[in-house]
Amino acid sequence: MKKVRSRAASVLLASAMALSLTSCGKSDDKKEDTTAKPDDTTTEATTGDDTTEATTEEPQKVLASVDFEDEKFDFVAISTGSGRDKSELSIADFAGSKALKVTNTEGGNMFIAINVSALLGDDVEKLSSIVLDIGTENTDGSGKFYASSGLIYSYTGEGNDEVKGNAWSVYLDTANPKTATFDVSGAGFVAGKDNYIIISKETDNAPTAQNIYIDNIAFLDASGATLTADSSAAFGNPAGFGAGIDRSNLFGLQKAVDFAGFQVKGAGWAQDGFEMPQNILDALVPGSVVEISYKSETGHMWIVMPDSEAGWMRVGVGDYDGSGQQYAYTNNSGNTVQITYEQLAAVLGDDVSKWGARMQCESDGAWEVTSVKVGQAAPHYAIAQGAVNFEGFQVSGAGWAQNGVAFTPEVTAALVPGSVVEISYKSETGNMWIVMNEAEAGWMRVGVGDADGSGQGYAVQDGAKCYITFEQIAEYCGDDVSKWGSMMQCESDGAWEVTGVRVGPAAEVKPVNSKVDLGAAVSGAGWAQNGVELTEEQIAALQPGTVISISYKSESGEIWIVMPGAEAGWMRVGVGDYDGSGQGYALFDGSSCQIPYEMIAQYCGDDVSKWGNVIQFEASTAWEVTSAAIMTVK
Repeated sequence: MKKVRSRAASVLLASAMALSLTSCGKSDDKKEDTTAKPDDTTTEATTGDDTTEATTEEPQKVLASVDFEDEKFDFVAISTGSGRDKSELSIADFAGSKALKVTNTEGGNMFIAINVSALLGDDVEKLSSIVLDIGTENTDGSGKFYASSGLIYSYTGEGNDEVKGNAWSVYLDTANPKTATFDVSGAGFVAGKDNYIIISKETDNAPTAQNIYIDNIAFLDASGATLTADSSAAFGNPAGFGAGIDRSNLFGLQKAVDFAGFQVKGAGWAQDGFEMPQNILDALVPGSVVEISYKSETGHMWIVMPDSEAGWMRVGVGDYDGSGQQYAYTNNSGNTVQITYEQLAAVLGDDVSKWGARMQCESDGAWEVTSVKVGQAAPHYAIAQGAVNFEGFQVSGAGWAQNGVAFTPEVTAALVPGSVVEISYKSETGNMWIVMNEAEAGWMRVGVGDADGSGQGYAVQDGAKCYITFEQIAEYCGDDVSKWGSMMQCESDGAWEVTGVRVGPAAEVKPVNSKVDLGAAVSGAGWAQNGVELTEEQIAALQPGTVISISYKSESGEIWIVMPGAEAGWMRVGVGDYDGSGQGYALFDGSSCQIPYEMIAQYCGDDVSKWGNVIQFEASTAWEVTSAAIMTVK
């Protein structure tokens, strides 16, 4: 594949690389007790032959690839698979320097993921060992020391296959933080595959939760030389990580094809990209969507087609360049956009053969793209009110292995026309479907698509959530649920794990693209309101057809808005029956919410000038809104 970069981007990257070579290393600043002690020995875990190794002996100090002095840590994420870790990341002072602080919010084990592919680029294939400082502290403020230990896991190769490594340990207060060295020479890191590592804390001898600190990470090649890391890298969405993405405002995606190796960056208004391989050209058909995972200073992203017969063309730029074109569909987090085939065709024509050989990305601020894929646009499902939890549905299996749970009366009653099965999962391939192994119609896969060669309909899935409608199941098992058998199983074509299943009325989230940010980053206790004062621009953006799109979390999973200054009176909108009013419910799924203009007008009237100039947020339990915007289709 040929990579194509604009001249401006090449100059920027060359300058950035030169600067990065002058900003490494502070390991020598830390002092540790190096007196020999009985437990300063190499620690080995019985994890089988295919392992990495760590030593708790004092290694020779090496130049750090990442020292956190620039306070950047977007390349780190918490692994939340199985709900196992809800820790929080920050930068704090520890042992005389800046370090990554991992705050243990709920006690128990911790799993900190670092995307080594994003940090090292092509040099990830040279990675032979990792040296880092790790320290612990109790969260109760007592200052008491308790021993801790954990493991390193490497996720490597084409499919991010897990290699379980040996242990690190911090056993002595006089050697806290401790420097650990991990041998990963046999792990099999592959460039361009979003390979990552997880540092876990899995032995907790403390009576209270413990925070950990990570600092002075050195990625070394086989000769012991330090590899240069780009600390501004983003963690992205590695296959199998299971965190999913913020899909607010976006289409669902089916039959997704990865644009292999599409990891590029550039300055504002600089373009960078690649020649399109045949599988991407074949996927660009009516109804398809180009999905880009990225970060940018402005939150904006679009495509440039430099070689099309129609000319050098931006697509999805909206009015950012003054052209007044259609906007890309953007999530609330400003890190994923979608551009439809129809948007491309409106600018380039319907004949893909005339679109040129290259696809590039661009933004109006410094930007970086971590992945590009093309798939078929599908409904973005959410479960409306009345969801039923499929109790006990936490199962896992190898590729093509099935595992499941017997139906409960509540789940059976919820499986009615118009309902949807929602599966929270992770898998090596990103795929998930269900198996009805006892159906009267026979042993049936549903939502498998063509993964088994059957050419069946696909589930709607994104690597974290999977949706299969009642109608899809009925197509293969019949309309009579009593004939579907006594259980439901899950399956994938790679190792997989399901953390929860729900069934409830299906609702579709509206894909929207033109975004007026509300600048909302607020929180509150249960039944407490907090919000933002609207500007004239934001008030003017509230038009028929718009939605208030909210990214949030709450203990109960719900959120709605309050209009405290409306002439019609203090109004909740989207509260449903949580306050006993029996109002309409907002459409929310536990992480994103949409409230349409028409729902607000139902309670506050059609005249926006009478709505007041404040929008607040509320839930029946503690809640936090991370972003909100007024959005429509343009």
